[in-house]
This record gives sequence, structure tokens and C-alpha cells, in this order.
Amino acid sequence: MTEAFPFLDGLNGIPGVKAAWVGSVTDLEITGDRDEAMRALRPLHETEVTRFSPGSAWWRAEQVHGSEVAVVPGASTIIAPDGLPVVPRVDGLLTAESGIVLAIYVADCGAIWLADRRTGAIGLLHSGKKGTESDILGRAIARMEESFGTRPEDLSVALGPCIRPPDYEVDFAREIGRQAARARVGNFIDCGLNTASDPSRFYSYRKELGKTGRMMALIVRDPMP
Repeated sequence: MTEAFPFLDGLNGIPGVKAAWVGSVTDLEITGDRDEAMRALRPLHETEVTRFSPGSAWWRAEQVHGSEVAVVPGASTIIAPDGLPVVPRVDGLLTAESGIVLAIYVADCGAIWLADRRTGAIGLLHSGKKGTESDILGRAIARMEESFGTRPEDLSVALGPCIRPPDYEVDFAREIGRQAARARVGNFIDCGLNTASDPSRFYSYRKELGKTGRMMALIVRDPMP
């Protein structure tokens, strides 16, 4: 499930920062909607989070295809259909605290990892067509500046696998790259992978007509020894 991708090397090279990608589960049949898929994937994803950062708190966003972000811990939560808490009405999570795992789910939309090489602050965003149109990346960077004193030039930003042309008519991955350039982030990497191109590795909502699972992006700032 968990794959090591070179596009995360820059993030994982920052002292104290750890990022990961959990792909599709080939032997788990998904035949229902998002809620059913999340319930089926919950025990597997809980195991992956424990392996990724044992003993850390796990924070998730409700993901409503918007552009709001929240700083955690401290944000309010609701219980999602899979029985786990989520921060309502947000598509991005930010933290400067150690031992806080941020998690985002995708199945064609893009996961965006952010890490401040100077302060250690981190973020994780869900950015598809609508989130990109609303510039969730720019909003997250502004919030990191306000909350943590982040400077854009100190940020390493990575875009994970997402749907791309010719399988989707909107090239939101390219627009995310433009937004990163406009924000003057210090380092931006687009993995270039298309979720609709390889069903053995990726879930694709569009390709599988909505009856699909969700992949998981993770980032944490490890506790100090």
C-alpha cells in the first residue's frame, strides 16, 4: 500500500519532517460510494498511520471541495461516516506542532504537501478542480505566514498523483504549478503521475464512475527526541 515516491524526497530530507503516500489496495473490492469506501478502508488506513508515526495524533479534513484550511490541534471536529473525527468544512490542515499526523484522501484530486524548512511548520491540502480554482494553495500559504511566520521562499511543496489530460479536460495540476510560482515558493515538485492511467496503483473517481476507494497522503513533524 505505502509507496516510496521520489517526489517526496525533498520533503523527507527536511529534518524532522516525514511524508508518505498510501496507494490503492488491490485485493479490496470497492463497489459503493465514498462513505462505503471509507468504512472499508478505515482499518487498513489506521494501520498505515500507526506504522507511519506510532503514537501520534491523527487529524483529517472533511473535504468539501472548498478552499478553507484549519490549524490543528485546536480546531473543532465532527464524526465522519466512517466513525472517525474530521475538521468540518475544510480541505486543508496546517500545524507547527510535532506528533500531529495530517491526512488527506484523494481519488483524482491532488494532494499537496507543504513543509517550511525554517520553522518546521507543515500542511496538507486537497485540491481538485474547485479547490484549485479557489486557490487553496495560496490561501494555505497565507495562513502559514500569519500563524507560523512562514516565508514562501522557505517552503517545499509537492503535488501528488491526480487526474490529468487527456483523461480530464481541466489541467488543474498545471494551474497548481502556476500558483506555486506566483506565491514564490522556494521549491515546487509535481510528480506528474495521472491517477486515471494505472488502475493497479491508483483509484480514479472519474475512470471508475464513482465506485472507487481513496488514496491517502500523510505528513508529520516528528516529536523531538
